[in-house]
Amino acid sequence: MGMQGDWQAALERARAHAPFLARGLERQPDLTKLLEAGEGEAALVWALEQGTHDDAAIGLRRERLAYAVALAIGDLAGAFPLARVMEELSALADRALDRAIASVISKRVETGGTDGFIALALGKHGARELNYSSDIDPILLFDPESLPRRERDGPGEAAQRYARDIVKLLSDVTDEGYVFRVDLRLRPAAEVTPLAISRNAALSHYESSALAWERAAFIRARACAGDVEAGRDFLHAISPFVWRRSLDFNAIEDIGRLTSRIREVYSGPKVPGPGFDLKKARGGIREIEFFAQTHQLIHGGRNPALRQRETRAALDALAEAGIVSTDDAEGLGEAYDRLRVLEHRLQMINDRQTHSLPDGERLDAVARLDGLANGSALIEELAELTDRVGRRFDRLLETTTSPERARPVAEITAELTAADQDSAHRLATRIEGWLDGRYRTLRSSSALDAFRAILPAMVSALETAPEPDRALLRFERLLENLPSAINLFRLLDARPGLLDQMLRILAFAPPLADELARNAALLDTLIDRTVLDLPPPVQDIAAAMRRGDPAMPYERLLDRIRIVTGEQRFALGVQLIEAANDPLEIAAGLSRVAEAALQVAVEETAEEFARTHGRVPGGEMVVIGLGRLGGRALTHASDLDLVYLFTGDTATESDGGRPLGATLYFNRLAQRVSAALSVPTAEGALYEIDTRLRPQGTQGPLAVSVESFAKYQREAAWTWEHMALTRARVVAGPNDAAAEVDAILAEVLTSPRDATDLREAVLTMRAEMALHKPAKGPLDAKLQRGGLVDLEFLVHFLQLRDGIALTPDLAEACRSLARKGLLSDPQVEAHDLLTRLIVGARLLAPGLEMPAGRGGDILAEACGCSGPEALMTALGDARREIAAGWQSVLDETLEID
Repeated sequence: MGMQGDWQAALERARAHAPFLARGLERQPDLTKLLEAGEGEAALVWALEQGTHDDAAIGLRRERLAYAVALAIGDLAGAFPLARVMEELSALADRALDRAIASVISKRVETGGTDGFIALALGKHGARELNYSSDIDPILLFDPESLPRRERDGPGEAAQRYARDIVKLLSDVTDEGYVFRVDLRLRPAAEVTPLAISRNAALSHYESSALAWERAAFIRARACAGDVEAGRDFLHAISPFVWRRSLDFNAIEDIGRLTSRIREVYSGPKVPGPGFDLKKARGGIREIEFFAQTHQLIHGGRNPALRQRETRAALDALAEAGIVSTDDAEGLGEAYDRLRVLEHRLQMINDRQTHSLPDGERLDAVARLDGLANGSALIEELAELTDRVGRRFDRLLETTTSPERARPVAEITAELTAADQDSAHRLATRIEGWLDGRYRTLRSSSALDAFRAILPAMVSALETAPEPDRALLRFERLLENLPSAINLFRLLDARPGLLDQMLRILAFAPPLADELARNAALLDTLIDRTVLDLPPPVQDIAAAMRRGDPAMPYERLLDRIRIVTGEQRFALGVQLIEAANDPLEIAAGLSRVAEAALQVAVEETAEEFARTHGRVPGGEMVVIGLGRLGGRALTHASDLDLVYLFTGDTATESDGGRPLGATLYFNRLAQRVSAALSVPTAEGALYEIDTRLRPQGTQGPLAVSVESFAKYQREAAWTWEHMALTRARVVAGPNDAAAEVDAILAEVLTSPRDATDLREAVLTMRAEMALHKPAKGPLDAKLQRGGLVDLEFLVHFLQLRDGIALTPDLAEACRSLARKGLLSDPQVEAHDLLTRLIVGARLLAPGLEMPAGRGGDILAEACGCSGPEALMTALGDARREIAAGWQSVLDETLEID
């Protein structure tokens, strides 16, 4: 039974308007019978069988002709959709290249095979989007170690012979026709390099001297023939060149030049009509492809979901990620499909690689082959379609090109601040001061040009900024600390929305502003749409921190941990400023990031340490997190409270070249782990590490055995140490050891206690703390009486007195105690408010004074209050609630000012 489609009408149109198809039908009567019967799938099987001729050159030509005719008729009949047609043509090219490689090698080496000879498909072939009469643009690589060759042939000489023979086998026109025209000019430095290049030479080129257009070309690259596995390995090796996770700001300018050049190099008719090029003209195929590829180049390094070869798939992924609008993705995708169909119609007429519309009767023939009435109908459709595409590409050009704007600063500021000429004058004077050579970052003409390009947008943003003077001051600090500002300005010019966001950071979050001044690469984080998403689970963050390459040096791994941690912490700070997530969730996110960093540091430092000292048989390191880390409630300013333990027999030695006793081994390893997390590297510092909560405090060893820890906690620990354990949990170490430590913690925390003695110890400790650590400001929600420390002491007293609500999560402990009637719901709410305030203030008010203006509003909003005054009222109410609990449970009155 035949396939759906109007096969007879398709055959009639082909015979009437497409001489190439008419000849193909006449030459292949068996194929024609299948097509007349509507047997499309059977026709493709028949076409495939034509390639089985012993002579590869003959077989491939016959297979190609049969496929071209069968696919064309199925396409015209409506039985084969565009995607199927392009995929079948691309698969044909894969088979042809693979057989050609095998054939030319076997003629020189009988037992050769194709190991060591790689064909990479680029362009439409790589994307599986080949057209009817397309060139293929492979890059041919070889591995000198595994390339089959005669003994007397050098690997380079053999590879060049194979490449020449492959091109000849596929491209020569014979009585049977041709297979594919082969263009090898996309290889590295094609004007000076041989046709086939060694793998290592190609790697060196892409790692050191490749151009922006080569990055764009490799978006759609895939290993298609020959040694496919080696080809995939090569593409994986150059992936960092194509998909740059940290955007090279100079690439913005390169991308702008590429997009502009799309239009500049085309000299044909600008609107549809005779001579109009469906591929290169305004609104044509290339503009749609480059629209997708430009966004992929900018964003694909940080979002692997965007690394799609196919044009439609890339547009859909960009829309899914929110980088382009759904309307743009759908409109461009539909236009792309239609233009590709018309491209096929042009090419199937005479099997020529043409994209230009003919004139007169030939234009009518194209239209009628497609099923339209005449050429005028085709031109009318194309005029509307290409204009829609062209307008979208116009917008892309506006965002990726930066014409120099050299108007005087005073003119720009006066124009944008017309309502207040005094403000305009002050702003102009201040900005002009930046251009007098004060900052080394603005001394070159290129830097000044790049700065002037963003100046109008910057002045406009400052006009609406609530604290323009503060933003300007920190921007000046950024200019002072940056080694170069030109790349920053180019990025801001390409993405104007980043400027507004950057000014908010500079105005309202001093710690983030300082980080940004130190490391402008953090602006990459703002480019990523996921900047407002909470961090993933610990294991996913840890995976991003670990070595991607087993050969990565330990020092670079420490940098990697700092890069990922810095980006995540910066993103969480942005979320706080933008009110994107609850500060309680941000605190939990900061904790996941720290836990991941700790786990990777422990794993990798232990591995590095073992290279010299081996491992202790039966021994493993276990790390306990306490305080805010244990409670999963870190702030941007938190240090990490850690206790290092180890399992196994303390009498054993490590098994390495320089053995150490178990206790010394794990103490030195703990020192290394602490250093891995705290010592600044080229990527900066990470965390302050506090180990004073270990057994015997600073007088005791840094790491103790699990048995010693248990004995100390049972027999010698002070009450305050058991209070600290209520927020303890294992944050790194093997599961069985973690379970053992958890059992010890549960035993210690549920041990019977005298309530009177416990109360006296709690009150004494809190009084000592109040004496030596008073509150530092009106927003010190931690140390003020009735603040979070008082709530913690109250909760820990109840936990130890009754052996209940034993979770390191203070919020959950409060809720558990409330369910038992030991705390009130308002006291639980007080915990949440105080924690939100602490998390927000560490970033927005590090001096613990209420920020002026919009900064105070942002802090209040983070705490769920309508404004600064409402926040201060809520803070007072929360403190009184906690004082009431203190009075009720501990029978002591707190003085609340």
